[in-house]
Amino acid sequence: MQTFQKSRIRAVKNLMTSLFEKITEAHHGLRPRVLTTPLEYSSALSRLTGCEVYLKCEHLQRTGSFKFRGASNKLRLLSPSQREKGVVTASSGNHGLAMAMAARSLGTEVEVYVPEHASPAKTEAIRLLGAKLVHVPGDALAAELTALHQAGLGNKAYVPPYNDSEVIAGQGTIAMEMLEQENNFDAVFVSVGGGGMISGIGTAFRARSPRTEIVGCWPANAPSMHASLAAGRIVEIVETDTISDGTAGGIEPDAVTFRICQQVIDHCALVTETEIRNAMRLLAASERWMVEGAAGVAMAGMLQNASRYQGQRVAIVLCGRNISLEKYLEVLTQAPDLYSQQR
Repeated sequence: MQTFQKSRIRAVKNLMTSLFEKITEAHHGLRPRVLTTPLEYSSALSRLTGCEVYLKCEHLQRTGSFKFRGASNKLRLLSPSQREKGVVTASSGNHGLAMAMAARSLGTEVEVYVPEHASPAKTEAIRLLGAKLVHVPGDALAAELTALHQAGLGNKAYVPPYNDSEVIAGQGTIAMEMLEQENNFDAVFVSVGGGGMISGIGTAFRARSPRTEIVGCWPANAPSMHASLAAGRIVEIVETDTISDGTAGGIEPDAVTFRICQQVIDHCALVTETEIRNAMRLLAASERWMVEGAAGVAMAGMLQNASRYQGQRVAIVLCGRNISLEKYLEVLTQAPDLYSQQR
């Protein structure tokens, strides 16, 4: 039993070392295709929370989300024959949008499988970029399993939205930029769905700034990875509707992100739909930025934990902005103006 445990620890350590090497290579290999997004100090949010607040602006990345990093990294590493055959992917929206744009720039055809209730704003954007769109009954996990099966039938490369080391490495370049733009972060707040973004960010910080705490943030209505971490294994749970559609859906049974999340997440935050909406409105009022629900989750997680980090330097990853205007305006009408109330 002790030998097995040592072997398991060694395997995880090797996984993390290999992943950081891939992140480092991707950090250079993705330029200039992927933008270096700003890391902005927010004087308004710092004053309101008592922390030194920095915002990593991934909502300003191409396609409006961090997903363009992972999609671009995976596609550039495929062989010419794989790209020529076309690729298959699954997405709740942002990964599909990123894949559609990255594939178009390479002259590669892409099929995107999306859950039946995927955001119409995101699916329409995917379609406009020329991807073949296929709706699948069920949630994001159902779309992923269907896409994987169809890729096998067509002998095409399947590009997972999170369960792939090269996709994760692309997302990890967020942290590499942050470490070049600023230093001495006490904590970084990251929203979590399948765990690809936090796996990449967490791995890079473990290697370059191990003192920095990584805080995983989930909507309380859709905490599949959180429940799996609590159980010590990947489990299925019933999720309910959330404005954070980008983090909704179950986890693939063999997801490599689960093992990484076990290693890199220091603290967890579960936030309500009300807290997410409040955070989205606060970002609009203080920074004049329109972000989607998943970005609101990370902001809400930081607000929930502000007392823990008084006077300390924290960063919040604003992962995307892809939300319809109608839905966003609905959020603003349902959330109080915390910025005006607390000034």
